[in-house]
Amino acid sequence: MDTTQRTEQQRSADRRRRELLEAADRVVLRDGPQASMNAIAAEAGITKPILYRHFGDKGGLYAALAKRHTDALLDSLRAALDAPADRRERVEATLDTYLAAIEARPQVYRFLMHPSEGGQGGEQGFDVGKHSAPLLRRMGEELAQVIEERLDLGPGGQQLARVWGHGIVGMMHAAGDWWLGERPCTRAELVRSLADLLWGRLAAAGDKVGSPGF
Repeated sequence: MDTTQRTEQQRSADRRRRELLEAADRVVLRDGPQASMNAIAAEAGITKPILYRHFGDKGGLYAALAKRHTDALLDSLRAALDAPADRRERVEATLDTYLAAIEARPQVYRFLMHPSEGGQGGEQGFDVGKHSAPLLRRMGEELAQVIEERLDLGPGGQQLARVWGHGIVGMMHAAGDWWLGERPCTRAELVRSLADLLWGRLAAAGDKVGSPGF
């Protein structure tokens, strides 16, 4: 098999994988945590064994969906952090971007972060607990890197940036989960309150020379 043929086959496989993930997304938007492999296969017009062939198992499909949505969310968060605004505005914009994302697609959020008690047709739900922690860990590391690159935190700055990155992500996740379930206040009110909580040390830290600022 020549290189051109292998490349075309890879493109075809990638395209088919995207189509299957889009079908899975439609089921997740409809069913949330109750989304099942049977329903996803039916939506894609294939049998479940073919779905397994592409993703290995249920965990593989979950991981692919999680990466798809986490990549999109991280792109949005980076855009908020890069916006031409002062630091307080960027902090609020970043918090609001996360909350807006989970508010806009609550079924996707619940699928990614909340275990199902059982899928359709007796099928066991996705093992969310096995996979959701790595998603939050990845977001924490990404934010820590931005903080380290942009803020002058002095000696021990790398460790402090990781503490802050994971702490902020944990706060956003816990507060957002509570807010999405109970809606005790507006999104804007929650953003302001969380920004107030973060603002002390963030306000005091200087930007690194040559960085775009935080």
